[in-house]
Amino acid sequence: MRADHIPLIVGLLVFISSLISLKIGLSVAIIEIVLGVIAGNLGLMPEEWMLYLAGFGGIVLTFLAGAEIDAKLMKERLKESLLIGIPSFLTPFIAAFLYTYYIAGWGLPASLIAGITLSETSIAVVYSVLIETNLLQTKTGKLILSATFVTNTGTALLLSILFVKPTIYTILFITISIVVIILATQFSHYVFDNPRLKNKVIEPEIKYIFLLLLVFIYFANLGGGHAILPAFVLGLLMSKHFKETSETKVVKNRLRTVAFAIITPVFFIVVGMKVSLPLIISASGIFIALLIIKQAAKFLGVYFFAKRYIPNGKVYTSLLLSTGLTFGLIAAIFGLHSGFIDQVQYSVLTGVLI
Repeated sequence: MRADHIPLIVGLLVFISSLISLKIGLSVAIIEIVLGVIAGNLGLMPEEWMLYLAGFGGIVLTFLAGAEIDAKLMKERLKESLLIGIPSFLTPFIAAFLYTYYIAGWGLPASLIAGITLSETSIAVVYSVLIETNLLQTKTGKLILSATFVTNTGTALLLSILFVKPTIYTILFITISIVVIILATQFSHYVFDNPRLKNKVIEPEIKYIFLLLLVFIYFANLGGGHAILPAFVLGLLMSKHFKETSETKVVKNRLRTVAFAIITPVFFIVVGMKVSLPLIISASGIFIALLIIKQAAKFLGVYFFAKRYIPNGKVYTSLLLSTGLTFGLIAAIFGLHSGFIDQVQYSVLTGVLI
């Protein structure tokens, strides 16, 4: 297939996904992933620009998710966020590790990667669904997002503790991330409140946010880390800037429009393209077992605490927190590139996530 055909096909998939989503009422993120799986297994391969844009899309989604969290509510309901988020991370990690190590016969590193991969809850999917269902502005929606943050923090920390070997560049990445977050939190009002920058067609505020995220990505790649966690923390701490005035709320809405129009659709479609159905079929027994184990462990880990703290939405919350994608994909890709898992194990884990 000629390279100039691929952007046209991707644009068509993005548009069709929106139409299907509006027709059947299902999250557009899910439709984009499914169409990506179909396209990838029909021979459409992502180009380098798509891979980078997809990675950037995941970071932008993560930042937006952090910016939507009500820090005051999270502080007030920290107990509920921890009691829902920690079991959401811990139960599938333990269940997946025990199955892959003792029953499937995977090695210790591969089993740990499997547990970490299947322990996370997708910020990208949860945020997209809460936006589309208008639940994000409710206390329930904000609590779900806070619990998702707790879950993914556990996943990211465990991956770092068990596998990442710190170097001078890792320390540099952490240092730069902390400095950027502190400076941006303290001084971003000079950008958002500057009358020379407000309501301009060239969107300097959005470009400023993109620059901060690109700094995270650059130093994360340099240090062998990932920019998702600092991007989420930055969004969380900058959320106050987006709630103080109507002008900054407009900036967030414009950023959301830019992201959902093209950047995040490419992210979801590329994720789907990476799934090999033939490899999943070749290991269908393990795939089905892990899918059942992951979903059951997630659901049970969340349900009993959700029943107590979100009684009217206990099942919905349990199902939504059972989704997985962003951090799980990072763990799976890390495991593959580091030689801890093979291509079949990678396809199985990625397929289970999706």
